[in-house]
Amino acid sequence: MSIAEFELTQLPVGGFARVVGIKAEGLVRNRLLDLGLVPATVVEAVRKSPAGDPIAYKIRGALIALRSEESRQITVRALVED
Repeated sequence: MSIAEFELTQLPVGGFARVVGIKAEGLVRNRLLDLGLVPATVVEAVRKSPAGDPIAYKIRGALIALRSEESRQITVRALVED
């Protein structure tokens, strides 16, 4: 992972990032890919539950809740606004 890349779970609410890769394997990997988490997809962290887990992300127009153990498997790069 380069310095600009981090795990999706670290994206702050209101932040945007682009998917770089998925470290998960097997059924979890397939589920994440089916949800649209493929490389180059833009993801927005929308809301955290009161307990902090899961976190709701906007992915390709859909609101998806991911547990932290799932979002740790997704590597992203932050998008900065110009």
